[in-house]
Amino acid sequence: MGTTYSVRAVIKRELPNQLKNLQKEVDSLLAEVNRQMSTYDPQSELSRFNQAPAEKWVPVSTELLHIIDDAQSISDATKGAFDVTVGPVVNLWKFGPDKDRKHFPTDQEIAEAKKLVGYQQVKTHYELLAVQKSQGNVYVDLSAIAKGYGVDVVFQLLKERGLTDFMVEIGGEVRATGLKPNGEPWQIGIELPTEKAGEYDEIVGLHDKALATSGDYRNFFMHEGERYSHTINPLTGRPVEHDLASVSVLHDRCAMADGWATALLVLGPDAGYNLAEQQKLAAFFQIRKEDGTVESKSTTAWQQYQLD
Repeated sequence: MGTTYSVRAVIKRELPNQLKNLQKEVDSLLAEVNRQMSTYDPQSELSRFNQAPAEKWVPVSTELLHIIDDAQSISDATKGAFDVTVGPVVNLWKFGPDKDRKHFPTDQEIAEAKKLVGYQQVKTHYELLAVQKSQGNVYVDLSAIAKGYGVDVVFQLLKERGLTDFMVEIGGEVRATGLKPNGEPWQIGIELPTEKAGEYDEIVGLHDKALATSGDYRNFFMHEGERYSHTINPLTGRPVEHDLASVSVLHDRCAMADGWATALLVLGPDAGYNLAEQQKLAAFFQIRKEDGTVESKSTTAWQQYQLD
């Protein structure tokens, strides 16, 4: 996934000796997620699907089917503001693997790339355990949801091994259960959306919940005095133009927190906030103001998790 992971756990003396092999198990599990969902591994299940011709049912694992369906459910709820087929447009703006930005995309180039975008072009089939796409060049990228899924599978492994108090983090996406040794909940800081790291705007107590954050404040470029975010709106084929800098979402599952944080960031401070309230999501919004300050607002469901 191109990032790091961290596990912190309270280990009790009575736990079995097989916990000595726990890191190997975690590494093996994450390697399996990579084998299923990586776009960098040409032999992964997802890569084989992306390389397949139109209308061919490509056999995949149940896990990949479920995560594609999770993504599709967010796409449906946001009317396409979240879309795992947005890759061709992301690559056009040079926010993908090729970052050699030689010229600014033209309207015609954007229109051509948008023809390949549309989550409705991807279908799952549970009886066949397979996935299909309607155009051969449709390309699925699960990077906006797969890190969260990785957190979920490691979380489940630790529960199966008898741990009751622990926190799992992959690339900043977090899920925790139980309490720290001092009896307090796991405390997670949400950074201020500035280029300077380490300044926190909010602290939440994470107990049997997952937290994911999506922001535009580290990955952007300037062109003729304008700021262009790496967050691409699949509906326009262009970087978002609003002032929402960051969204954090709490959810029972980290995959859903991960996907929803991206979706709400695309929708912006008003439409995103209104949909989060409608969906009863616990969400925290950080909005960039003209004077350089940051305004924050949270949904009703979020407020019970704030620490004084």
